[in-house]
Amino acid sequence: MAIKTIIIDDERLARNELKKLLQEHGDIEVIEEAANVDEGIEKIETLSPDLIFLDIQMPGKTGFDLLAEVEKAPRVIFTTAYDEYALKAFEVNALDYLLKPIEPKRLSDAIQKLQYEIQKENAGSNGGRGPLTEDDQVFVKDGERCWFVKLHEIRLFESVGNYAKVFFATNKPLILKSLNALEERLDERTFFRANRKHIINLRWIEKIEPYFNGGLLVELKGGEKIEVSRRQTVKFKEMMSL
Repeated sequence: MAIKTIIIDDERLARNELKKLLQEHGDIEVIEEAANVDEGIEKIETLSPDLIFLDIQMPGKTGFDLLAEVEKAPRVIFTTAYDEYALKAFEVNALDYLLKPIEPKRLSDAIQKLQYEIQKENAGSNGGRGPLTEDDQVFVKDGERCWFVKLHEIRLFESVGNYAKVFFATNKPLILKSLNALEERLDERTFFRANRKHIINLRWIEKIEPYFNGGLLVELKGGEKIEVSRRQTVKFKEMMSL
């Protein structure tokens, strides 16, 4: 099945060069191109592409502005001459970024990654994204610092309003995701909602002891002590066969 694609770049030569490279990839169908952000947004809204190749630096508005403005963002591969934008690209969940001038090998890698993502999504029973497994890595950014963290390294998520604090190693950065949204994506065989404020990684449990009101107190290997609410204790005991 062809992957409908739009190229958004203010340089005509760059667009032509990319189109030429994409001819080697039969399943990528370039249906349209745009020379600036506003034109790009209009074409995305009208044509609903599966993928966009997006330049970051364009006159007026940047590629990031475009992503902030579209109703539903398609998959994104950034094309840029500026590698300091690379990490920022991952923060907005871009599939990949290609440094100009684009190397055919890097382009092939990015497209392979895209095909893998599509297969993974199609394999999910609901056609949407399946749960994140413990080998998946998430991108976490806190101020100027950025991390790619494997989920099995994360021992605890703690709710802080609309944010969640992520505990791994000695770090506790905040991410803009609610605990409920995280719970929907995390594999319940590994991550357990202990109470209203905490999701714990079951593999990080060091000690379990009874707590008042029929609940439990769990101590994690990082030293954190988390109460399992009375309601969740029943479910917890079933899961852990206590």
